[in-house]
Amino acid sequence: MPQNLDDTVALLSRTPSTLNALLRDLPDSWTRRNEGENTWSPFEVVAHLVSGERTDWMPRVRMILEFGETKTFEPFDRVGWQKESQGASLGQLLDEFARVRLENLAALRTLNLRPEDLDRRGRHPDFGSVTLSALLATWPVHDLTHIHQISRTMAHQYRETVGPWGVYLGVLQCQGHSS
Repeated sequence: MPQNLDDTVALLSRTPSTLNALLRDLPDSWTRRNEGENTWSPFEVVAHLVSGERTDWMPRVRMILEFGETKTFEPFDRVGWQKESQGASLGQLLDEFARVRLENLAALRTLNLRPEDLDRRGRHPDFGSVTLSALLATWPVHDLTHIHQISRTMAHQYRETVGPWGVYLGVLQCQGHSS
């Protein structure tokens, strides 16, 4: 499926309410547990999403439009959320995610991107030359990756409890491939 900005925004606009419906007011046993060493809990994933909204997506969009490939993106701090989320509740993080996502989508709309803008290129610190289209397509897929991760992590809490039914529950068969 080719990149379509309207389709991208349609999905991006739904992620905050999806996470809110799934996670708000759940006991910590669902939201603060992970799958083991070097994995993230749903709380940590939401904190990571907030961090990405502040420092990754729109700053990189703006860099491509302003500098093209002449300036390399700042490397994304995948654990920058740890300091930012200290003392925050999950409810506060969900509210902040909804707020910054709304701001970012409003800012994206004000750019009035044309189809030819999607071919513009920027410089990623690991991948080299990347298109604006690829960056924008990655944004909702990143959301979906973390929604998948959250559901897998939550299901993991009952991995043993479901007994023999586990062989039929695909989410329990999925090996962690994102953190």
